[in-house]
Amino acid sequence: MMFSGKRFWAVVKARNLEFFRDKSSLGWNLLFPVLLLAIFALVFSGDGRSVYKVGVLDKDPQSLTFLNTRYIDFIDYQQIDKAKIKLQQHEIDLIIDQGRSEYWVNEESPKGYLVEKMFLSEQLAYVRKTTQGRAIRYIDWVLPGILGMNIMFSCLFGVGYVIVRYRKNSVLKRLKATPLSALEFVSAQLASRLFIVLFMATVVYVGCDLVFDFYMLGSYFDLFIVALIGAMSLISLGLVISTRSKSEELVGGLLNMATWPMMLLSGVWFSLEGAPQIVKTIAAVFPLTHLVSAGRKIITEGASLSDIQWELSVLVAMTAVFLLLSAWLFSWDGDR
Repeated sequence: MMFSGKRFWAVVKARNLEFFRDKSSLGWNLLFPVLLLAIFALVFSGDGRSVYKVGVLDKDPQSLTFLNTRYIDFIDYQQIDKAKIKLQQHEIDLIIDQGRSEYWVNEESPKGYLVEKMFLSEQLAYVRKTTQGRAIRYIDWVLPGILGMNIMFSCLFGVGYVIVRYRKNSVLKRLKATPLSALEFVSAQLASRLFIVLFMATVVYVGCDLVFDFYMLGSYFDLFIVALIGAMSLISLGLVISTRSKSEELVGGLLNMATWPMMLLSGVWFSLEGAPQIVKTIAAVFPLTHLVSAGRKIITEGASLSDIQWELSVLVAMTAVFLLLSAWLFSWDGDR
C-alpha cells in the first residue's frame, strides 16, 4: 500500500486538536519550564559555581607545578579561540597556553584575579594577555538544558502515553480496520508532536526572553533547526518505546528509565567538560546530550550549523533508526 498524504494529514490534524483542547495539559507544558527558569534565576542570581576553572592548551603537568593545584579544575582546550569565548563569558577563570608561554585573564572577573595571583606565585616567565566580556549567568548557561529537558519530556511522554491509551481504549484496533498503514500512523504522530513541541518551546522561549533577557550569540534560525532535529529524534525514541505494549505501567517505567539517565548525564544541569571519559562515552548514547550540546554552542559560543554538524548528524541518524524501528515493531493490538 502506498503512503497516503491525505490519511497522514487526517491523523495529524486529529491529534493536534486533541492536544490543544486539553487545557490542563496545555497549561502545564507552558508553566513547567517557566517555573524552572524562574527558580534558577532566583537561586543562582550570582555566579552559581564554587570552584575555579582554568583552561589549558598543550597541557604538561610535569613542567608546571600550578597544574597540580588542588580545588582547581584544569580543562584541556585544543583551540585558543574557543577557550577565549569561555573566558570572556566567565565560564573559566584563566587560560594557560604552555606552548607559547602565555596566559589570558579576564580583567572583569574577580575569580580570574585570584587565580592569576596563585598562578604568578611560581614566578613564571609567561606573557600576560587580557580580554573582556559580559559574564554569562547560570540561567543563560542552563537555558538550553531546561528547554531540551522540556522537549524530551513532551516528546517521550506525549507520544508514549498517547499511543498506549489509544491501544488500551481500542482506538488502534478501529484504525486497523481502515486503510491507514502503520508507517502513516507513526509518521503522523511524529509530525503532530513535532509541531506541538516546537510551538510550545517557541512560546516559552520568547515569553521568558522578554523577562530574563537571555544571552544569545548565535542565530535563532540555527537554534530552531537544532530543536527541530532534536525533537524528531526524541519523538522517534518515544514511538519505539510504545510500539507494542498496552500497559501504562510498563510504558511509564520504560519512559522513566529513558528520561532519568538523560536528565542526569546529558549536560542539562552541569558541564561535561572535565568529566571522566566513561561518563562522556555513556552520555554520547543519548539524543538529549547532542541536542543540549548543539543548542548551548549556538547560544553561548555563537556556533553555526557547520560547527555543530557532528551533533546534527548523530541526531538525524538516531531519528532514522528509531523511526524505522517503530514502524517495523508497531502493533495495533499490542503485546504480540
